[in-house]
Amino acid sequence: METPAGGDFGPPPFRFLPSRPPRMQSAAYSPAFKALATVLVFGACAWLVMLWQGGKLGAGSSLATWFLAALAMMLYTWWCIVRSVTTLDGEQLKQTWVWTKKMELRELAYGKLIRVRGLEWLIAPRLYVRTLLGKFNVFYAAEPAMVAEFERLVKELAEFRGR
Repeated sequence: METPAGGDFGPPPFRFLPSRPPRMQSAAYSPAFKALATVLVFGACAWLVMLWQGGKLGAGSSLATWFLAALAMMLYTWWCIVRSVTTLDGEQLKQTWVWTKKMELRELAYGKLIRVRGLEWLIAPRLYVRTLLGKFNVFYAAEPAMVAEFERLVKELAEFRGR
């Protein structure tokens, strides 16, 4: 039995080009969300200092160890929120985060834009995507140009896959 022209099996790959080639980039989270995260994390740091100075947190206690471990995780997550960037090019979606999330555009089967209208200044719209094999991921974008590109991607993907 011969392979089809091109040798590929399965559905054809999805192709998408951003409106501003070669790639678009956007902050993943809004400035308001970053400010809220900053206040919460550094408020917890201030609370730790106040507990320590008040003698309520012993230097060698397990409570101090757990508090410092939680604070270290909060600081790392805060740093990831502040510097997270979403990138869209003709090949993939990518977001820097605690780990770098990537999704090849050619493998996309489904996409949905999730947003909280009226609160987009705080809660960044997110693009939920799933591949033909069922792998899924969520990408955030705080800038209107990238959100518009997400909308276009979802529309073109639905038309391409016949949904």
